[in-house]
Amino acid sequence: MEGYTTRQLKVAREIQKDLAEIIRSKGMAVFGGAMVTVSEVRVSPDLSIAKTYVSIFPSAKQQEVMKILEENIRVYRGELGRMVAKQLRIVPDIVFYLDTTLDYAEHIDELLKK
Repeated sequence: MEGYTTRQLKVAREIQKDLAEIIRSKGMAVFGGAMVTVSEVRVSPDLSIAKTYVSIFPSAKQQEVMKILEENIRVYRGELGRMVAKQLRIVPDIVFYLDTTLDYAEHIDELLKK
Protein backbone atom coordinates (compact mmCIF):
# COMPACT_ATOMS: atom_id res chain seq x y z
CA MET A 1 0.00 0.00 0.00
CA GLU A 2 1.99 2.88 -1.34
CA GLY A 3 1.70 6.25 0.33
CA TYR A 4 0.51 4.89 3.65
CA THR A 5 2.44 5.39 6.87
CA THR A 6 3.40 2.46 9.07
CA ARG A 7 0.98 3.77 11.68
CA GLN A 8 -1.90 3.86 9.17
CA LEU A 9 -1.17 0.31 8.08
CA LYS A 10 -0.99 -0.96 11.68
CA VAL A 11 -4.23 0.79 12.63
CA ALA A 12 -5.95 -0.48 9.46
CA ARG A 13 -4.89 -4.08 10.21
CA GLU A 14 -6.12 -3.82 13.80
CA ILE A 15 -9.46 -2.34 12.73
CA GLN A 16 -9.87 -5.00 10.03
CA LYS A 17 -9.26 -7.75 12.58
CA ASP A 18 -11.60 -6.20 15.16
CA LEU A 19 -14.43 -5.41 12.73
CA ALA A 20 -14.20 -8.92 11.29
CA GLU A 21 -14.58 -10.27 14.83
CA ILE A 22 -17.52 -7.93 15.58
CA ILE A 23 -19.35 -8.90 12.38
CA ARG A 24 -18.59 -12.61 12.86
CA SER A 25 -19.94 -12.46 16.42
CA LYS A 26 -23.31 -11.21 15.13
CA GLY A 27 -23.80 -14.46 13.23
CA MET A 28 -24.96 -15.05 9.68
CA ALA A 29 -28.64 -14.94 10.71
CA VAL A 30 -28.38 -11.17 11.26
CA PHE A 31 -27.38 -10.83 7.59
CA GLY A 32 -30.12 -13.06 6.20
CA GLY A 33 -27.81 -16.08 6.03
CA ALA A 34 -25.15 -14.25 4.02
CA MET A 35 -21.46 -14.56 4.79
CA VAL A 36 -19.78 -11.19 5.34
CA THR A 37 -15.99 -10.86 5.14
CA VAL A 38 -13.99 -7.73 5.92
CA SER A 39 -11.55 -7.89 3.03
CA GLU A 40 -9.68 -4.62 3.55
CA VAL A 41 -9.59 -1.48 5.68
CA ARG A 42 -7.95 1.78 4.59
CA VAL A 43 -7.48 4.48 7.20
CA SER A 44 -7.24 8.20 6.42
CA PRO A 45 -3.93 9.97 7.27
CA ASP A 46 -5.47 11.54 10.40
CA LEU A 47 -6.93 8.13 11.41
CA SER A 48 -10.46 9.59 11.55
CA ILE A 49 -12.03 7.51 8.77
CA ALA A 50 -11.84 3.76 8.21
CA LYS A 51 -12.91 2.80 4.70
CA THR A 52 -14.04 -0.76 5.23
CA TYR A 53 -14.37 -3.08 2.25
CA VAL A 54 -16.64 -6.09 2.71
CA SER A 55 -17.32 -9.02 0.44
CA ILE A 56 -20.71 -10.67 0.70
CA PHE A 57 -21.63 -14.19 -0.33
CA PRO A 58 -23.97 -14.99 -1.98
CA SER A 59 -23.77 -11.85 -4.10
CA ALA A 60 -27.58 -11.82 -4.48
CA LYS A 61 -27.75 -10.60 -0.86
CA GLN A 62 -25.32 -7.68 -1.32
CA GLN A 63 -27.86 -4.83 -1.27
CA GLU A 64 -29.73 -6.29 1.72
CA VAL A 65 -26.53 -6.83 3.73
CA MET A 66 -25.06 -3.41 2.88
CA LYS A 67 -28.30 -1.85 4.16
CA ILE A 68 -28.04 -3.82 7.44
CA LEU A 69 -24.38 -2.79 7.85
CA GLU A 70 -25.22 0.88 7.23
CA GLU A 71 -28.13 0.82 9.68
CA ASN A 72 -25.92 -0.63 12.43
CA ILE A 73 -22.80 1.44 11.83
CA ARG A 74 -23.08 3.20 15.22
CA VAL A 75 -23.27 -0.15 17.04
CA TYR A 76 -20.15 -1.42 15.22
CA ARG A 77 -18.28 1.82 15.91
CA GLY A 78 -19.22 1.60 19.61
CA GLU A 79 -17.96 -1.98 19.86
CA LEU A 80 -14.82 -1.07 17.91
CA GLY A 81 -14.27 1.83 20.31
CA ARG A 82 -14.24 -0.54 23.26
CA MET A 83 -11.74 -2.81 21.47
CA VAL A 84 -9.28 -0.08 20.40
CA ALA A 85 -9.69 2.30 23.34
CA LYS A 86 -6.17 1.60 24.60
CA GLN A 87 -4.51 2.09 21.19
CA LEU A 88 -6.41 5.02 19.66
CA ARG A 89 -7.39 8.43 20.96
CA ILE A 90 -10.32 8.72 18.56
CA VAL A 91 -12.37 5.91 17.10
CA PRO A 92 -12.52 6.36 13.34
CA ASP A 93 -15.82 6.75 11.52
CA ILE A 94 -16.59 3.58 9.62
CA VAL A 95 -17.62 3.78 5.98
CA PHE A 96 -18.62 0.50 4.33
CA TYR A 97 -17.84 -0.24 0.70
CA LEU A 98 -18.70 -3.32 -1.28
CA ASP A 99 -15.64 -5.29 -2.38
CA THR A 100 -16.54 -6.58 -5.82
CA THR A 101 -13.33 -8.46 -6.59
CA LEU A 102 -15.04 -11.81 -5.94
CA ASP A 103 -17.86 -10.92 -8.35
CA TYR A 104 -15.30 -9.88 -10.93
CA ALA A 105 -13.38 -13.15 -10.54
CA GLU A 106 -16.64 -15.10 -10.82
CA HIS A 107 -17.55 -13.18 -13.99
CA ILE A 108 -14.14 -13.89 -15.56
CA ASP A 109 -14.55 -17.56 -14.58
CA GLU A 110 -17.92 -17.69 -16.37
CA LEU A 111 -16.42 -16.08 -19.48
CA LEU A 112 -13.54 -18.57 -19.53
CA LYS A 113 -15.96 -21.51 -19.34
CA LYS A 114 -17.75 -20.37 -22.51
